[in-house]
Amino acid sequence: MTQLLPAALLRAIDELGRLPGVGARTAERYAYYLLRGDQHIAQKLARTIAELHSGVKTCPVTFALIDASEDISKLYSDPSRNKQLVAVVEEPLDIIALERTGQYDGTYHVLGGAISPIDGVGPEQLHIPELLARLKADQVEEIIIATNASVEGESTALFLQRFIQENGYEVKMTRLARGIPVGVDLEYADQITLSHALEGRRIL
Repeated sequence: MTQLLPAALLRAIDELGRLPGVGARTAERYAYYLLRGDQHIAQKLARTIAELHSGVKTCPVTFALIDASEDISKLYSDPSRNKQLVAVVEEPLDIIALERTGQYDGTYHVLGGAISPIDGVGPEQLHIPELLARLKADQVEEIIIATNASVEGESTALFLQRFIQENGYEVKMTRLARGIPVGVDLEYADQITLSHALEGRRIL
């Protein structure tokens, strides 16, 4: 059968389709947009992607993403940040959500994922030993376990709690409160959300 589209366009569609959440039709629209639009837009996008790996690196202490020119995360080196308070998150982008609240002045520790036996991710694949090292080096007083409210996130939170206690570290451990979002009717809340809401209930 005769090829319906030019090879270069097909390659672009195939590569765009590898992105998470991008299906075949969406990949086709993206590729065609880049083709029919201003050539400089496609060239700028190509340069930006090409510079992505060389322009970004991981903080050796917090494992947050930082500029390649930086030695350490600004959210750690900033003297106004409380190093005795550490929020443990799964991925670097989770930091953005907490920072947007404007209510947190501690530091962060990125695990690099969550425990998921199905996906072959165990504790040994996460930055847990480095977290233990920080507990001692920074004299951490409280750890906020801010993993996702998923089966994997809950398993990771439970493992961290037990692992830290078993290794003899006396540190306050808290978990982000889970509950029903504002504006959501009770009948539409899922079972996990309702369970956390009941556990986190407070006295009026």
